[in-house]
Amino acid sequence: MPDGASGQGRTANGVQVIARAAAILRALKDQKEGLSLGQIATRVGLPRSTVQRIVNALLSERLVMAASPEGRLRLGPEIHTLAASGRLDVAKIAHPHLVALSRATGETVDLAILRGDHLLFVDQVVGQQRLRAVSAVGEAFPLTNTANGKACLSLLDDEAVATLATQEWQAGRGARRKLSDFFTEIERVRQDGIALDTDEHSTGISAVGTAFRDPMGDIYAVSIPVPSSRMGGRQQALAEALLAARSAIMAALT
Repeated sequence: MPDGASGQGRTANGVQVIARAAAILRALKDQKEGLSLGQIATRVGLPRSTVQRIVNALLSERLVMAASPEGRLRLGPEIHTLAASGRLDVAKIAHPHLVALSRATGETVDLAILRGDHLLFVDQVVGQQRLRAVSAVGEAFPLTNTANGKACLSLLDDEAVATLATQEWQAGRGARRKLSDFFTEIERVRQDGIALDTDEHSTGISAVGTAFRDPMGDIYAVSIPVPSSRMGGRQQALAEALLAARSAIMAALT
């Protein structure tokens, strides 16, 4: 066989091995209790012997690790190290756009990330108005009665929305509502891209918010909170400015 053909064969085989290793790693995603070799083989559609060979190589590179004495496997520490090094600093990338949005509107602009059953504020640009809405970076907020929370929920499927809303209301957070009415509002947010909070979370404070996913799949929200007395006829203008800022942030992340 000519050297060129032999080289092409080795390359193709190498690509196949990488693809199979990636399939095994994906099968182990979110499997905190781990999977057995047989379960992995079933999920990726490969012979157990093939999975065993690839898993042995992944073990030596710490990309997978033992999850139990019975031989179950889960993702290893090296995967988390690689993921952390490749994660975009969304707050840093978004910050100039938050500044521009605050300057254009004169209002405070917040950036929050969805973390399980709550929002976590990760950045804020304080507005230029003397009377303004300010929250602390690192503060946690509910989902069902905030503009940024409802914006984040709009990016989830209905089952997840129902679960999170019900859990929040049962825990005494947010304002309990009829679930069908809440879904009507979430559907409107999905269509418009804009969520509203009119004196729902804090009396005297209203807000507009919108959400996006980063390349890793995390959900973020940008919101503009203002004293309700100043919202008036500005809601549409604030919403348009917010959507433009979201588009600019998403473009910067790609």
